[in-house]
Amino acid sequence: MVFFWRATVPASAPAVRSVELAVTGRLPRSGRGPYAGLNLGGHVGDDPRSVERNRRQVADALQVPRQRLLFLEQVHGGTVVQADGPWDGDAPEADGVVTTVPDLALAVLVADCVPVLLHDAGSGVVGAVHAGRPGMMAGIVPAAVRRMRALGATQVRAVLGPSVCAGCYEVPGDLAQAAAAVSPASAARSRSGTPAIDVAAGVAEQLAAEAVPVQRIGGCTREEQELYSYRREATTGRFAGVVVLRSASGVAG
Repeated sequence: MVFFWRATVPASAPAVRSVELAVTGRLPRSGRGPYAGLNLGGHVGDDPRSVERNRRQVADALQVPRQRLLFLEQVHGGTVVQADGPWDGDAPEADGVVTTVPDLALAVLVADCVPVLLHDAGSGVVGAVHAGRPGMMAGIVPAAVRRMRALGATQVRAVLGPSVCAGCYEVPGDLAQAAAAVSPASAARSRSGTPAIDVAAGVAEQLAAEAVPVQRIGGCTREEQELYSYRREATTGRFAGVVVLRSASGVAG
């Protein structure tokens, strides 16, 4: 089993493409040590051969060629790029990606941050965003929505995948205040009553300001053993949020 969660937005008319949304899990027991499971992160110290096998497994499960499963060089910033096909060379440094091209699987890697999957099946535009605290504060999610609208999207919807919950995300008080100054809904308290940040709530608030409906997938990464969590383990793997705009005929070559 590759996916922690998976759903399809069906085509509502002959001219409308379907969209597939997924969150991978740690469920297949491959890999070793802290990377045991389906680690997709190539920057965390795992064997590159194991990471590539896992990425191929995800591509196969999504029924796309491996070169059409796209990852980013994530840097906790506010940059959103557009994908028009498989990357030509190294993946770009960015934390958001959008496309109008069918059968490109856009993936973002997380291990406590919020994977944000954006879709407008009717307009044929999708996107994926890695939204941690820095990205939320940089406004990367609204930037991705605006980038999609510039490509013709008119009814963007969002899925927020599992992330660390506010009760488990204790931070220094000044950091919590800085985040709340950007997104007031992110202000929170940990289970012990100390300052905390609810990144998912902050992202949802930003999406509401953009008039984007939100679906949230439950599960705290620190508490859910079937997901990787940096807060829980420090040295660990990464799972992914993935979105695919399907072609009318099925799978691209």
